[in-house]
Amino acid sequence: MSMTARLVPLTCALLMITTGSSSADKPNVLLIAVDDLNDWVSCMGGHPQAKTPNIDRLADRGILFTNAHCQGTMCNPSRISILWGMRPSSTGFYDNHYAVNKEPSFLARHVSLPRHFEAGGYKTLTVGKVFHGGSTRQSQVVGPRPGQWLQGRDRPVHEKPAGLHATWDFGPQHYDEANFVDHVVASWAVQQLEARHEKPFFLSVGFYRPHVPFFPPVRVYNTLGDVRLPRVIENDWSDLSDAARKLTLSNKKIPTHDWMTGENRWQQAVHAYLACIRWTDEQIGRLLDALDASPHADNTIIVLFADHGYHLGEKERWSKFSLWERTSRVPFIISVPGRSNGKSAEPVELLSIYPTLIDLCGLAPNADTEGVSLRPLLENPGGPWEHVAVTTLGRNNHAVRDERWRYIRYADGTEELYDHENDPDEWTNLASSPDLTEVLASLKMHLPKVNVEQMNADGQSQKRPGARKTSWDSREEWNRDKASVAWVFPFIDKNNDGKIDSTEYQAIQDFKKQHTDWQDRARAELGIPTTPGN
Repeated sequence: MSMTARLVPLTCALLMITTGSSSADKPNVLLIAVDDLNDWVSCMGGHPQAKTPNIDRLADRGILFTNAHCQGTMCNPSRISILWGMRPSSTGFYDNHYAVNKEPSFLARHVSLPRHFEAGGYKTLTVGKVFHGGSTRQSQVVGPRPGQWLQGRDRPVHEKPAGLHATWDFGPQHYDEANFVDHVVASWAVQQLEARHEKPFFLSVGFYRPHVPFFPPVRVYNTLGDVRLPRVIENDWSDLSDAARKLTLSNKKIPTHDWMTGENRWQQAVHAYLACIRWTDEQIGRLLDALDASPHADNTIIVLFADHGYHLGEKERWSKFSLWERTSRVPFIISVPGRSNGKSAEPVELLSIYPTLIDLCGLAPNADTEGVSLRPLLENPGGPWEHVAVTTLGRNNHAVRDERWRYIRYADGTEELYDHENDPDEWTNLASSPDLTEVLASLKMHLPKVNVEQMNADGQSQKRPGARKTSWDSREEWNRDKASVAWVFPFIDKNNDGKIDSTEYQAIQDFKKQHTDWQDRARAELGIPTTPGN
């Protein structure tokens, strides 16, 4: 299919969402994404040593949703669901290994949030980590995207077992704060906020910390003394099914709780994570200060969210990749100039960001989006609300959260039920309680009815006719079909014939399975400096 043919559906879709009204009187949008931030912010009371004065002041001027949940419990599925307004169970993007730009047909059929605003007459700008991985260009103006680890500046702190992710590390760093990734991101965003724009703008800003490595500046790290550790009980998993255990341990690149509790690593990691939150909060403060001093102050909607939460020992585990509260619950704030402020404890989804923003900005609706607008709660935070929040981890594994209960159902049919009124740590699984059958039945009704097959991490969609290809005739074709990067082509093309045949393709798949650090090995062979992934 030609590039022109591929663009036709997207062009038609964009034309369908373009409104006829003038964009001159529309509000600007500042969308702030924070990576891997759980509820350890002051205004949510998640940790007694959390210090986030700038997130708090944003909450004071908007609506803080205290029961907000992500739809995917890792970066890629969560961000795709937010930026395209569709559930992982509807798109098949369930994990981090299959970026959205590997599916050009998906991009042709569906319109992302920035592209929707572009079609509505907005100038769209982005900086930092908003999309996960190698995403296609979705904004008109693109700023720096430094990555999780600055080669040549960030220094490893801990030796770790073989097989852990390259970025899994924590501790203070000792170089100029102006060069830290999130300071670079904030500085670029501040410049855009200080500038005048001929159109209303949609500016998306993605901060990297507190994603691993937990590398805050030493100044910020030293603002904390001894830290308080999360509450953990022994044998917390005694009432879990084999399916639950297998799913939550499915990522072998994250450390075990046993390793993290040795040699004071637990305390050091919590210390560094809290410091990273303080550091990112400082950068958010720079954005708010710049906006308040700009001509856009009275006409800019601000949305702040984290893509998912994070375990730091709770339920005897680390990182994300679970269906429990610690992974799904996130900070989520919407501030609309001239609107009321306050808190809402109703269960809401990040999936609502897309329909809410186009509703508030007067843009045409997008029929593909599956979330609901939060305008009713923004106008009346204590008003009626009949919705729940659904979170997904892999195909047919879901959690449903209402005001009180968390219900989890795994693909094999096993279940968990937690009463957050009496058990906020989710220590007691009540799914087998005969007194709660009506609660279970009610929550089951909200499970997704559609659970499409997973996009394949090797570059094909499972059981999709015509997806498999046995030869690539050029680096450009390889990059387009495989969503890879240019440097890896000569490593795979062993006979230097300018093609990747089926034998070479299978060889790289086998190599990847044998070596978790295969990208570093490939770069070493090609003489390319190693840059840890994110």
